[in-house]
Amino acid sequence: MNSAIVHVHPPGRLLALLGNPNCGKTALFNRLTGSRQKVANYAGVTVERKEGRLQTEAGERLRLLDLPGTYSLHPRSPDERVTRDVLAGQAVGEKRPDLLLCVVDASNLRRHLRLVLAAQRQGLPCVLVLNMADVAERRGLQIDPQALSHELGLPVVRAVAVQGQGVAELRALLDDPAVWRPAPPPPSDADDGQRIAAMLTRLGLDRALPPGPTERIDRWVLHPWLGPLLMALLMFAMFQAVFAWAEAPKALIQAGANALGQWLGPALEGLGAPGWLRSLAVDGLVAGLGGVLVFLPQILILFAFILVLEESGYLPRAAYLLDRWMGGLGLSGRSFIPLLSSFACAIPGIMATRSIANPRDRKVTMALAPLMTCSARLPVYALLIGAFVPARPLAGGVELQGLVLFALYLAGILSAAAVAWVLKRLTARGEVRTLMMELPEYHWPRVRNLGIGLLQRAWIFLRRVGGIILLLTLAMWLLASFPGAPEGATRPAIEYSLAGQIGRALAGLFEPIGFNWQIAIALVPGLAAREVAVGALATVYALSAEGDALSQALAQQWSLATALALLAWYVVAPQCLSTLAAIRRESGSWRMPLGVAAAYFGLAYLVAGLTYRMALRLSGS
Repeated sequence: MNSAIVHVHPPGRLLALLGNPNCGKTALFNRLTGSRQKVANYAGVTVERKEGRLQTEAGERLRLLDLPGTYSLHPRSPDERVTRDVLAGQAVGEKRPDLLLCVVDASNLRRHLRLVLAAQRQGLPCVLVLNMADVAERRGLQIDPQALSHELGLPVVRAVAVQGQGVAELRALLDDPAVWRPAPPPPSDADDGQRIAAMLTRLGLDRALPPGPTERIDRWVLHPWLGPLLMALLMFAMFQAVFAWAEAPKALIQAGANALGQWLGPALEGLGAPGWLRSLAVDGLVAGLGGVLVFLPQILILFAFILVLEESGYLPRAAYLLDRWMGGLGLSGRSFIPLLSSFACAIPGIMATRSIANPRDRKVTMALAPLMTCSARLPVYALLIGAFVPARPLAGGVELQGLVLFALYLAGILSAAAVAWVLKRLTARGEVRTLMMELPEYHWPRVRNLGIGLLQRAWIFLRRVGGIILLLTLAMWLLASFPGAPEGATRPAIEYSLAGQIGRALAGLFEPIGFNWQIAIALVPGLAAREVAVGALATVYALSAEGDALSQALAQQWSLATALALLAWYVVAPQCLSTLAAIRRESGSWRMPLGVAAAYFGLAYLVAGLTYRMALRLSGS
């Protein structure tokens, strides 16, 4: 993969943010530019080029580039290679920065200053941003910015980026012409460790710090057996909340869609609209899009949990806890974060694999990402669970529907584990992996960041509803409405339509695994986006003259074995062309995505068929 991206840039001096992962670089970027970028505690999030504009106190407009987090300028992974190439002026289409803003964690200078010294050797002007100064002070570190500036020969600005402290001072400093002139580079990097140790001794910062709140919490969170148990409880609570907390807003959206459909049909009829237009509006748009929109609350609840885990600093600890287990599957704990990101959407999860240094592990992680239960599967799961699983409370306040959803997510994880184990036997002979990952301080999640993250997710979902889902819903209505039923027809008109004919042609292929022709036709547009299958089913059953809600119609017309088979299909099947395109882009060839698609569709067919047959046998059918 060529990690360099060609850009055409406007004129203006270019600043670049450089720092270790978890140093608060992206938070500072947001404060300086006003950009609503995602703030997270893991390096894999900041793997793409992010540029914004900032204005100095004197009014000069500058470009600001947020470089991927890195521990060294000797790259071990694609994202670190991007940073090295940009600083060296070797990135294709990328201007070499005019000045570096070196962001460091004030409570961890011993490690972070190594990168600062390496940056000085690039011959670029540098400014040191002493971020997270409040955390250092709470732990008893009193850092004198002027003394540190004298030691390094660089301007130093104290900052607390998440609160906006130090931003005004930094803007004013950029108006000083002296800042834009490079300082003499330090001696050879072979002596960096000794030099930093001596520097910290002179500054009185070489003493060991007493355990803080993070260390005390980690005694429980990172405990060998208590830690995994707490993580399992967190995941279980998350899936319970997805159903329990979403019932009221879901019912409100459903009632609104029903009321709109009941009002819109007569209103259009009163205006003299033809029957096909009334059908398009009510059976196509309202039924199709409403059938997808109703699951927005559940998607936002899931994302809220993931954002809280990111903001708090818990996710790297989860990776640490799972490192030994993932090592048994031929991976390291570093693969955990991209895979967890894939629960939201596989595409950013695949892109986040750029932080994995081992090429083989990176490709395996990309191959596993489609097996993670992304949010686009949630509407399908919620529809079928709502139709076939009663809302029954169990012991301890556990809901049966939430328990089934947890089992489906667990099934996706176990299927990924099985595939990883097979690939380990085939491709990971004798490889030894070590996990090096910085565990950041715990932070209370900031309401502003959570709100921005949820708004972004809601906007992405609504944009999909108003874009590809709308287009495919209209296409499904068209296929399901024309041609009309012939004179004297005895079956519903949709069975004579193009959709009915295509569905019946595909039914022979899917009948052995329990799928009817309605499911077969819904799977086709579902290739573009998984949740489109829900809208397609809503349109098909609305045109079948069924007066009941979609979930009620499915419960009446499908067997439990068919529902379970479709759930099993969606656990494994790569029903998303965008995900396959992302694998193509990151792997650099079509061989890998085509192989993934063939393998997973074949596995999905096998698993769905076995599920269907077992369900029939257990039910005595």
